[in-house]
Amino acid sequence: MLKEFRQFIMRGNVLDLAVGVIIGSAFTGLVTSLTKNLINPILSIFAGKTDLSGLSITLLGAKFTYGNFLNDVINFLIIAFVVFMIVRSVNRFLPAKPTKAAGPTQAELLTEIRDLLKEKNDHSQV
Repeated sequence: MLKEFRQFIMRGNVLDLAVGVIIGSAFTGLVTSLTKNLINPILSIFAGKTDLSGLSITLLGAKFTYGNFLNDVINFLIIAFVVFMIVRSVNRFLPAKPTKAAGPTQAELLTEIRDLLKEKNDHSQV
């Protein structure tokens, strides 16, 4: 069982996933810092507050804190955009997938069928 586990762990997909999770965690911290230290101060010009996490609204006695949600949306959009740019860049460097060879056209197939039928009729008449 230990040998099977070692083989499982050493497969390329598992290692790639582990590296992706570690880099993703570090990148999330970076984006959170970007949002907190650069984007929120810019938004504070319009919102009047540096920290969006404190934004809330009270309706019928219930307090809805939407500031953290706004921070999370900003973080998501930044991460999604960066991932989009990475995938877009990688796709430019990857070779184009070869297209499958086109099969015979309908006219070519009909011609082949006609020729086979003609050949069969010629052989049956002999």
